[in-house]
Amino acid sequence: MYVVDWTDFFFTDLFQSLAQLENLCKQLYETTDTTTRLQAEKALVEFTNSPDCLSKCQLLLERGSSSYSQLLAATCLTKLVSRTNNPLPLEQRIDIRNYVLNYLATRPKLATFVTQALIQLYARITKLGWFDCQKDDYVFRNAITDVTRFLQADTTHPLTKHRKIASSFRDSSLFDIFTLSCNLLKQASGKNLNLNDESQHGLLMQLLKLTHNCLNFDFIGTSTDESSDDLCTVQIPTSWRSAFLDSSTLQLFFDLYHSIPPSFSPLVLSCLVQIASVRRSLFNNAERAKFLSHLVDGVKRILENPQSLSDPNNYHEFCRLLARLKSNYQLGELVKVENYPEVIRLIANFTVTSLQHWEFAPNSVHYLLSLWQRLAASVPYVKATEPHMLETYTPEVTKAYITSRLESVHIILRDGLEDPLEDTGLVQQQLDQLSTIGRCEYEKTCALLVQLFDQSAQSYQELLQSASASPMDIAVQEGRLTWLVYIIGAVIGGRVSFASTDEQDAMDGELVCRVLQLMNLTDSRLAQAGNEKLELAMLSFFEQFRKIYIGDQVQKSSKLYRRLSEVLGLNDETMVLSVFIGKIITNLKYWGRCEPITSKTLQLLNDLSIGYSSVRKLVKLSAVQFMLNNHTSEHFSFLGINNQSNLTDMRCRTTFYTALGRLLMVDLGEDEDQYEQFMLPLTAAFEAVAQMFSTNSFNEQEAKRTLVGLVRDLRGIAFAFNAKTSFMMLFEWIYPSYMPILQRAIELWYHDPACTTPVLKLMAELVHNRSQRLQFDVSSPNGILLFRETSKMITMYGNRILTLGEVPKDQVYALKLKGISICFSMLKAALSGSYVNFGVFRLYGDDALDNALQTFIKLLLSIPHSDLLDYPKLSQSYYSLLEVLTQDHMNFIASLEPHVIMYILSSISEGLTALDTMVCTGCCSCLDHIVTYLFKQLSRSTKKRTTPLTQESDRFLHIMQQHPEMIQQMLSTVLNIIIFEDCRNQWSMSRPLLGLILLNEKYFSDLRNSIVNSQPPEKQQAMHLCFENLMEGIERNLLTKNRDRFTQNLSAFRREVNDSMKNSTYGVNSNDMMS
Repeated sequence: MYVVDWTDFFFTDLFQSLAQLENLCKQLYETTDTTTRLQAEKALVEFTNSPDCLSKCQLLLERGSSSYSQLLAATCLTKLVSRTNNPLPLEQRIDIRNYVLNYLATRPKLATFVTQALIQLYARITKLGWFDCQKDDYVFRNAITDVTRFLQADTTHPLTKHRKIASSFRDSSLFDIFTLSCNLLKQASGKNLNLNDESQHGLLMQLLKLTHNCLNFDFIGTSTDESSDDLCTVQIPTSWRSAFLDSSTLQLFFDLYHSIPPSFSPLVLSCLVQIASVRRSLFNNAERAKFLSHLVDGVKRILENPQSLSDPNNYHEFCRLLARLKSNYQLGELVKVENYPEVIRLIANFTVTSLQHWEFAPNSVHYLLSLWQRLAASVPYVKATEPHMLETYTPEVTKAYITSRLESVHIILRDGLEDPLEDTGLVQQQLDQLSTIGRCEYEKTCALLVQLFDQSAQSYQELLQSASASPMDIAVQEGRLTWLVYIIGAVIGGRVSFASTDEQDAMDGELVCRVLQLMNLTDSRLAQAGNEKLELAMLSFFEQFRKIYIGDQVQKSSKLYRRLSEVLGLNDETMVLSVFIGKIITNLKYWGRCEPITSKTLQLLNDLSIGYSSVRKLVKLSAVQFMLNNHTSEHFSFLGINNQSNLTDMRCRTTFYTALGRLLMVDLGEDEDQYEQFMLPLTAAFEAVAQMFSTNSFNEQEAKRTLVGLVRDLRGIAFAFNAKTSFMMLFEWIYPSYMPILQRAIELWYHDPACTTPVLKLMAELVHNRSQRLQFDVSSPNGILLFRETSKMITMYGNRILTLGEVPKDQVYALKLKGISICFSMLKAALSGSYVNFGVFRLYGDDALDNALQTFIKLLLSIPHSDLLDYPKLSQSYYSLLEVLTQDHMNFIASLEPHVIMYILSSISEGLTALDTMVCTGCCSCLDHIVTYLFKQLSRSTKKRTTPLTQESDRFLHIMQQHPEMIQQMLSTVLNIIIFEDCRNQWSMSRPLLGLILLNEKYFSDLRNSIVNSQPPEKQQAMHLCFENLMEGIERNLLTKNRDRFTQNLSAFRREVNDSMKNSTYGVNSNDMMS
């Protein structure tokens, strides 16, 4: 009889499945066929979710023949140990940790990416298990011992928990790691390492990275963005003082810089940048002066031997180091350093040379300009008697920047190089820095600018008059003048940073006169030709000029106006404003097809229309009256609809009409005739669209363009009309005559966001009770009628957008979520506007409110939870709407189906831990309203003499009793945030907490015991007392007086708990709290 050997069968089957997995890995990482790769990815995702994933991962590591299968195993194991729901048992995680260490030790020739994945797995297990105990031993904290064995062997969850782990790791292990790395670097610097040997080269590189990571550690949990360079202070713990008081630590890195090959130098300099940035309070004054002296000596030594700085990475890091000299130390401290005069001379020479070589490492210039900006800004405040010598060197830096930019123009045009003027963001950043530098010794800056400007302007004028001038020569002069106009605007804007004198205002006048004369010249040629970059520079200049010399705060006796009067005949601010308006109209006339110039011109007009005094002077100008009476495409081409640009390019129209709306309101009052006259072009546009909609066949593109332009115009006017009288004129003009056209547009083009977004945004603006402008008479039904239109639009858009079906992930926001977000904002504005009594809808059988709310629910359920928090605008509109609903329409929330209520509660639970404080605060408010409602209904149900609960309330209570875990989880989350996180909205968090406690007293008692018992024995009594004090004097009600008492108790509780836990090496296990 033949007997089946099941063992052989099992292993044959297992090895076949391993071979299949290896084949899938190769298909995923190596194939160029997209379909094959997607199928492989899908199969591997199923594998990672399978029950036998753990055992197969070990077999893949043991028997896998390819590096890709080993990578898959390491990645899968990392996901398994990171699971928050159904986590792996402690013993299993210890086994995986030990296995990974042995695997790394016995397989030195693994592919680099496999080694990295396994190290990441080891780090993840260590981090997530930092507080896990086995027989009173923190089993995952012996990382240094484990790693040290490797070094000796071969010398050639939620945010709360992560923060606690990081803090404990910082206090117990990080300094030891830093000391170990420094000691190993000292050993390395004392040996003749063979850096051509790949293993020794790699070891030194990783050692430097380790040291840098120690210094770059987020010591106090504030660095949310690791890529940011703005945090210039490294919050080194006080326990590290000894390492920084010992000058050999600083000297080690300067010595390493000079002794090891340039390929390592950027990392060494990065370490020095961090060391130079240690917090000031780590030292007393004498210690800081000594430390700074050593630091400056090291910088001086690098400047005296600059050979390695020819490497762009070295150069960049060294520029960062120089910037930190001033960001972390005062000028008064720097001038007292022994070698300061020599060092500032070397830094100035280095800066001048760097600026002159503008094509080399352009991204590093920011740090050099930052240093000189901070130095120049400190000059008025320095009290030291030692000379700072900046009056000598700052003008050299200013001159080097200006002349180097001008000299670059010819080379860029000749060689076809990338023009820095194309990157307006970078140019603006550098000009902001130059504005302060140039104001130091301003007389020299002005003299230089006047000289250079006169030379270029004269050459430019001669070239324009010459029949034989080459286009290249004209382009060079235009490029030079572009830079000069930008720089003049910047130094005028720099006036705000310094106490200005009459002489400096007169110098500003000299510069302004020259730019305005150039503008007259270029504007006269616009019919033939224009230069876009020069026009953008002019607009930048006008913006700076407006900020400093136009407005309510400016002294009109300024010497600048006297100079303008002498040279150009501009006697006062009104005449200067006429120049502004003239330029704005000229730009809109000739540059209407150029979006960058049009948008910046309109932004300038918008800014001018905001000032109280300037807007009243503007209205008196004939040019402004011309705009108010002739805002048509005939005069302003950007208002036309026949151009080939996208519908989204019409955004600037809103800015234009916002400014016009403000100008119109100055003298409008109750003059309906003037209003009707102003609205004539828009009335004609609406009538044109209505005419098209009334026919069966019409030009759809023309209709879209006309409508989109029109609603963008109207939104600008609606935004500007923030007074009741003017807004009522707009409302009566648009309703009821033109509202059906907007509804029809949504019905026709719901699938095209370029059309629906402007229409929905207009409606959201119309229902927004900004500055209490929506106040209807007591006999007027307009509030209800306006809400009916709102409900109709939301319902129509919502029902149709849900018919789109599956939308690709990369298009889901543009096609669907953006429109939904605006609908949420619209509904929120209408519900919270206080101009509708919503009780009348049900009373009179009007379904407008129900339709809007039911559509909201349908739209909400079509959005995955993750999307609610992934898209910030959607988050804010959803949670602000939910806050209004839970506050004023809780009966509607209570009437919802159980799965909808659980969805909403889940969204609140997730929002409590959101990074956006507004979202988190909104969730606290929502939760407070829900908990208060629940508590009131429960209290009513226990009283004998009361009206019976409504069906909705009774059902809601039943659902909550069926699913107590949701409310309990939120109680844990809120308490966890208050105790362990940097809770920035503690007051908001405290409001729902009392209700949560009163609804879950037994659970709160268990939670409290769990937290107390997790403390070391000697701290348990103190923690128990903290909780006793929290509830002291608190009654079982949610009256305002009781809530306020609880909020005060909570503040004291948080302080006491933090003080109690500061010196404790123990911590509360978040998993225990959340279970």
